[in-house]
Amino acid sequence: MSDLNLPLLIEPEALQPLLGSENLLVIDLSRASTHSQAHIPGAVFLDYGRIVAMKKPVMGLLPSEDELTTLFSALGIDRETHVVAYDDEGGGKAGRLIWTLEVMGHERASLLNGGLHAWANEGFPITQELTEPTPGSFEPDPTDRPVADTDYILEKLNTPDVALLDARSPEEYNGTKRFAEKGGHIPGAVNMDWIRAMDQGRNLRMRSADELKKELEEMGITPDKEVITYCQTHHRSSYTYVVLKALGYTRVRGYPGSWSAWGNHESTPVV
Repeated sequence: MSDLNLPLLIEPEALQPLLGSENLLVIDLSRASTHSQAHIPGAVFLDYGRIVAMKKPVMGLLPSEDELTTLFSALGIDRETHVVAYDDEGGGKAGRLIWTLEVMGHERASLLNGGLHAWANEGFPITQELTEPTPGSFEPDPTDRPVADTDYILEKLNTPDVALLDARSPEEYNGTKRFAEKGGHIPGAVNMDWIRAMDQGRNLRMRSADELKKELEEMGITPDKEVITYCQTHHRSSYTYVVLKALGYTRVRGYPGSWSAWGNHESTPVV
């Protein structure tokens, strides 16, 4: 079963019969305390801090290629591995792992729809038994295709076929809540708080594709454009990144550092 060929967004009922399959690796990015109490059988734990780097005041940067290669090898990810990522907060941390894997050239990855909320609340099996990863040999093939940095965005400002999607709260977007030197948003960006993509009545699963597409298109986020997602550190916007890809958007980039980079930069324009 070398090629599991799973969708980017996988439902709990589709994942359960695959648990224990060769080349399937379930990674839990929940809080450590949550993982020790309840996790999917066979899931290995990954501390979110291992997949982000910081150069204060800029947070949420990409670790080096060497650091990520070492980490992914230690987790047991090789060319054939299909990763299913989940967390206990709706998908931000898990989404960041999927985006990071993609940056490193590994596209065999899925987000568990609804994460631990959907899995545990709907009676799928959980355990407290810890699983140690079996080390593998990760072969990086890095690409900047999923990445937009500050210079890239400055270059693309006011370009008609590039859209900016701000996944922060409306208060952060309009500058009444500020977590950087400057408050506000990148010129031209539209705001869709990341939690708006989650269905609170269905254990934080992604809302219906038709509804989300309609809302996004009304905001000018259309599939023909390249869409750049950002938040404060590219944690919340990593979930938005996966949502867009799951909706069929083909040109999507995430902004590592996000507002902590833009809002602390001396010469970036702000609205």
